[in-house]
Amino acid sequence: MLLRSQTQWFISSDCKYSFSFLFCRMLQTYNTEFLTAAIPERKPLLANDEHKQIVIDSMKWLTEQKRCIINAFVIMPNHIHMLWKIADGYKRDEVLETLFSFTRFAFLLSLKQKPNDLNLYTLTKADKTLDFWDRNPMIKECTSRDYYLQKLEYIHFNPCHPKWELAALPKRYPWSSAAFYELQDRRYSWLTHYND
Repeated sequence: MLLRSQTQWFISSDCKYSFSFLFCRMLQTYNTEFLTAAIPERKPLLANDEHKQIVIDSMKWLTEQKRCIINAFVIMPNHIHMLWKIADGYKRDEVLETLFSFTRFAFLLSLKQKPNDLNLYTLTKADKTLDFWDRNPMIKECTSRDYYLQKLEYIHFNPCHPKWELAALPKRYPWSSAAFYELQDRRYSWLTHYND
């Protein structure tokens, strides 16, 4: 596990220039991160199972396209948590924007069928798009195994918290990775175990 983000330079052997060393691209390497992305004003957009599935489909696509590795997640009624690692060669902002733009489009299609629900989400003045995600998700780098395991437990127990009471046990909440760890449930086969 890396202790901090590092930047690496790669020298391309097929560059068509005459200098002997041409740095052709920069590769950003990230450590595993704890991500929290919330719905603006904590509106319960993700209380709807169809909307939870949209987030699942987006996470699956990102891992299948090898843009990131996801070790753990939970989808709550108004926010998501993930332990993830951005793949080498990708920028975090680009991967986040892919997640947000896919889900934004799918949420819009879903909500157009329910105009009263769509009215809950306002247009931003800056870019005239609907706000389905807060602009600045919280991202904390996992710099130690203890911190990582603490966040893993936090993610899995979040639905059991008295504030939510969405499940009696973490493994019983279907919209998280808890059953993947506790029961070896492969429903979310795109997950990567943190020991792998």
